[in-house]
Amino acid sequence: MLSPRLFRRSFGTGTSVTSTSELRLRFIPLSDSVPLFLLPYRFLESRLSSLLAADDANPLSFRRLKQLHAVLFRVQLHRSSFLVSKLVRSLTLLSSTPHDYPLLVLRHVPFPNAFLYTSLIRHYLLRGSTELSVDIYRRMRQDDVTPLSFTFTAVFKACSSAPGLPLGAQFHSQAIIFGGFDSDLYVGNSLIDMYVKSGIFDCARRVFDEMPLRDVISWTTLIAAYTKAGDMGSAEGLFQSFPEKDEVAWTAMVTGYAQNASPYKALTLFEEMHELGIAVDWVTIVGVVSACAQLGVVKYANWVRRISEELGCGPGDNVVVGSGMIDMYSKCGNVEEAYRVFELMRERNVFTYSSMIAGFAMHGRANLALDLFEKMVNNTDIKPNKVTFIGVLTACSHGGMIEKGKKLFASMKDVYDVVPDADHYTCMIDMFGRAGHLDEALRLAETMTAKPHGGVWGAILGACRIHKNPDVASIVARHLFELEPDNVGNYILLSNIYSSSGRWDEVSELRKLMRERKMSKKPGYSWFETKKGEVHEFVAGDMSHPMYEEIRRILKELLSRLKAAGYKPILSSVVYDLCDSDKERILMGHSEKLAFAFGLASTSDGDPIKIVKNLRICEDCHSFMSVASAVTGREIIVRDNMRFHHFRGGSCSCGNFW
Repeated sequence: MLSPRLFRRSFGTGTSVTSTSELRLRFIPLSDSVPLFLLPYRFLESRLSSLLAADDANPLSFRRLKQLHAVLFRVQLHRSSFLVSKLVRSLTLLSSTPHDYPLLVLRHVPFPNAFLYTSLIRHYLLRGSTELSVDIYRRMRQDDVTPLSFTFTAVFKACSSAPGLPLGAQFHSQAIIFGGFDSDLYVGNSLIDMYVKSGIFDCARRVFDEMPLRDVISWTTLIAAYTKAGDMGSAEGLFQSFPEKDEVAWTAMVTGYAQNASPYKALTLFEEMHELGIAVDWVTIVGVVSACAQLGVVKYANWVRRISEELGCGPGDNVVVGSGMIDMYSKCGNVEEAYRVFELMRERNVFTYSSMIAGFAMHGRANLALDLFEKMVNNTDIKPNKVTFIGVLTACSHGGMIEKGKKLFASMKDVYDVVPDADHYTCMIDMFGRAGHLDEALRLAETMTAKPHGGVWGAILGACRIHKNPDVASIVARHLFELEPDNVGNYILLSNIYSSSGRWDEVSELRKLMRERKMSKKPGYSWFETKKGEVHEFVAGDMSHPMYEEIRRILKELLSRLKAAGYKPILSSVVYDLCDSDKERILMGHSEKLAFAFGLASTSDGDPIKIVKNLRICEDCHSFMSVASAVTGREIIVRDNMRFHHFRGGSCSCGNFW
């Protein structure tokens, strides 16, 4: 029997349990006249079991558990795996439990069973000590203790926290050997999760397919994994065969479509989800808001906002939804409504401010973007992050504010402790390039501290197009072709630069190289949304639209008026070596011009015309829209893949910095 002195030496002096009389006072036995340690063994074990029972709502204090542990020693039950397992479970509920204490408990159990080992594995797993959890499992096997099903669920969770396929696969094989535990529902779910987090989807799917019983977790874990990996085909197939889809699976699919550039599918599925009465929460709304932002369709944006407000998770109630809606309205061409959402929000964080700053920047409101940044850093406790600085530097780039951009870039590390990465350097290089400082842009790209990616060199190549510098373009293109050998846009852009400079031999060589690599130019698409919410799609050179003849007539009449007002087609925007009349005909078939003519035919005088385009607007179309805004008296809003252009009275909000 452990003496009080030996107990204090083993466990410290924190416990006051040192005598039989104190035990009698602290732990009430069956009757006050019978000390706890004199009770019959089975009753004693039952009594201690109830005292050690873990209560999640009201856990015992660490001091109390040490006292109970002392009692186990006093009555010679400290070797009981059953009671010590209970003790470990209660210790797990306490964040104040010393890290080594459960291992000390194990040391005094000569023959620990699977329950005790599993309790210890779970304890250290929940504490984030995944390696120690695995080590305890190894000791369990060294002691020739056969694991239980929930031993494997804990071990596989440990492997999920620190993915390592060889180790996880080894434990999987043991689960099969020790009684086919891989057929257990919970073990199977843990295996799916482990393989998913290790990126081994084939193994995860095989486990799923071989499970004799599956639950909602089995299905949703794999569906969500496919969507995050961008494998929407596998996700769709699994989702369609899911017999009892829950809101988690629906939300995973909606979010997956939005994150994988399928916004129409995301909205269509959300409509079906809404019609079926499937529960929707703010997570679902965030995915739908992202889809609306990609499409830039106001009809859907307002509809989703109404639903979110009805659910009590609108922009005024949920900071994540509100921040997403700022981005949504900005990308729908309504930066004023985005700012109204910003002002409506009761809670704002760095993402809220960053979204609004980026919204102002993409609409050419550089001064408003910088003013909001100053208010954030001077009037709130919110600190800017990397995304915030991308917004303010983009505003400087699109506004031609070189000196302001330099000061902000310098302040990132010195003032705000934000280390510039390749994206921030891209903004600076883009700013220098747009302003015509190509040598400075090239020098910064070659000396930047972060490793340059394709966006860095792409920014310089875009500036070479604006300023017609084929020599610098050739230098930059070599870096781009090495970093992004399959990006057809880089080849097209270099071809445009060569063609505008009349270097047709280089154009021919590029096109030959593209044919050898089986690369084709991505077609230009433009979309126009009517007041009824109907979206019409136009493709460059496509004559299939039912109103094509009317569109062609309007363009022909408009072209005469524009030429009279000073518009001259920029024939260098055509990369083919053709006669001028053929080049002009090709230019008139650009998708944004077709969409604009349709907008004139389907809207009333004075109504703004908004166009969404999948590629960057070409130089000729930019000039066309500028003059057309003056001749027709319309505001023309074009969202290309870089930014928004607001054409009013013959000029553009971008100030020709695009």
